[in-house]
Amino acid sequence: MTRISKQEFARRRKNLMAQMEPDSIAIVPAAKEVIRNRDCEYPFRQDSDFYYLTGFAEPDAVLLLIPGREYGETIVFCRERDPKMELWHGYRSGPEGVCAEYGADDAFPISDIDDILPGLLEGRERVYYSMGRNQDFDRKVMGWVNIIRSKVRSGAHPPGEFLDLDHLLHDLRLYKSAAEIRIMRKAGELSAQAHKRAMQICKPGIMEYQLESEILHEFSRNGARFPAYSTIVGAGKNGCVLHYIDNNCKIKDGDLILIDAGCELEHYAADITRTFPANGKFSKEQKALYNIVLEAQEQAIATIKPGNHWNQSHDITVQVITKGLLALGLLKGELDTLIEEGAYKDFYMHRAGHWLGMDVHDVGDYKVADEWRVLEEGMAMTVEPGIYVAPNNMQVAKKWRGIGIRIEDDIVVTKGGCENLTAAVPKTVADIEALMAEAG
Repeated sequence: MTRISKQEFARRRKNLMAQMEPDSIAIVPAAKEVIRNRDCEYPFRQDSDFYYLTGFAEPDAVLLLIPGREYGETIVFCRERDPKMELWHGYRSGPEGVCAEYGADDAFPISDIDDILPGLLEGRERVYYSMGRNQDFDRKVMGWVNIIRSKVRSGAHPPGEFLDLDHLLHDLRLYKSAAEIRIMRKAGELSAQAHKRAMQICKPGIMEYQLESEILHEFSRNGARFPAYSTIVGAGKNGCVLHYIDNNCKIKDGDLILIDAGCELEHYAADITRTFPANGKFSKEQKALYNIVLEAQEQAIATIKPGNHWNQSHDITVQVITKGLLALGLLKGELDTLIEEGAYKDFYMHRAGHWLGMDVHDVGDYKVADEWRVLEEGMAMTVEPGIYVAPNNMQVAKKWRGIGIRIEDDIVVTKGGCENLTAAVPKTVADIEALMAEAG
């Protein structure tokens, strides 16, 4: 399986430190284990920023980056080896392992951080840190700084400036390397298999959660143990609820099924949505709306290439969807006026996509200096237009009500255009119906 190499993690740290001001230090905490209920924990998932810079997937750790430090620029605090705890909870790398396996220059027990870290802060002019994300850790950082401030009369020199680490780090994360794209491509392939499986086994009378279980089984049996986000399986009117995750209703003959699901592989997310008929055949109304969404998505993907800006794909989807709704009589008026007034938002109320990477809604600015970001090679995003006719929308004929449709793929910007990482899932009416008929 493709993984990010130790050398690439080291390059990431080097690239970040190259952008830091002189006499500075960056502090990046790992994620903590989270209690689900009583003494049971959620499966641990490392903080994306911490993992991006280290590849280290244990909780209770802190990364320091100190450009120009004579004794090594990368320092990690982590849990010590403990045979008794490892018997119960599994292997720990310990400080020695973090240096040997993950490229740290120095590593210390996390229990010693209060004694050691203030000395590493002392004399630094600037601290790069993501303030406001973790209040408990914010207090620790300020506590370490205040220890130095309390010794000013003795000649101690506390940091004079805090700078937002996110601005630098998240811009680096926006550009995917060849290795990252290989992992995302594989995540897309595994997720595509899961969506095809759901189409093949779907039939009226089964439960939404049964389709969800097929999706999750396909992920895990191929090495992606966890979904990148909560799986959405919305049958009928449930497909009109954008973040529907109850997945507990019976699927009826004539329903459309909207499935939004993607696996997480090696800390990278896939994000696919497909909409298909429970009985294998689109009705006339379902097909009419579906083809509008499909055309909107295809035209939007065609705009994604270096030099175009982020919002062009969204603008195209608004144009195509509004025009389509007007032609079918769900909207009435002049096209330009309807777009200007946002009349389409009753049916299409979200953006056409988002950045994609280690987080399903990945980091990165969408605007730079108040202008839409220009697309560049290595950026990855979703394209996911939709039409949702609310079941209680009395402004449209009854035949349209309760139809929810979204089509979503994962796109990476290439040198000459873009690549669809999730194209393996059928999405034309003919291809979907053929796959479902073949499954019987």
